[in-house]
Amino acid sequence: MRLYTRTGDKGQTALIGGKASKDDVRVEAYGSIDEINSFTGLAIAYLDPDVFEDIIQDLVKIQHELFDCGTELSNVSKKERPYELTEDIVTYLEERMDSLIEEAPELERFILPGGSQAASALHVARTVTRRAERQMVTLYHEAEEINPIPLKYINRLSDYFFAAARVVNARLEVADVEYERSARVFRGSHKKNK
Repeated sequence: MRLYTRTGDKGQTALIGGKASKDDVRVEAYGSIDEINSFTGLAIAYLDPDVFEDIIQDLVKIQHELFDCGTELSNVSKKERPYELTEDIVTYLEERMDSLIEEAPELERFILPGGSQAASALHVARTVTRRAERQMVTLYHEAEEINPIPLKYINRLSDYFFAAARVVNARLEVADVEYERSARVFRGSHKKNK
């Protein structure tokens, strides 16, 4: 099996049910999703399974769901088909975030991305996720009949990465660094508000 096909030598790429230019917004969007998947894999490589089994399980699940999102975005076939992705994947992220937020230290100010290697990789994944979201919004304005779940999922995913990065640092006893010119932007503790 060859890794190269030569079909993209003129700047085109195959989609499910069609072709597009490699700089098409659709291709940019699912390309960014692939990038998120790679940084997710990097974060997993930095995590000790004895300390982060729950987060590793989340991240592997997320990697599969990112592939599913890319598949949804690359499908331009006119054939009617049921959407593969459902609201369940969004609900799961929300439930996991609620749990992680309870574990993380209180937050009052903006923090700088970083800390441990795994948390840093998760922060990179978070920012690439925001870029993918912007590209997807452009695509959703231009294209018709795209499953709305991938956009909703990607919106939640960036928040999940933020929450997970904070918990990773906390479990490793690495303090988040507050942005030194930040005002108090998070009013009250999430724990006190319960």
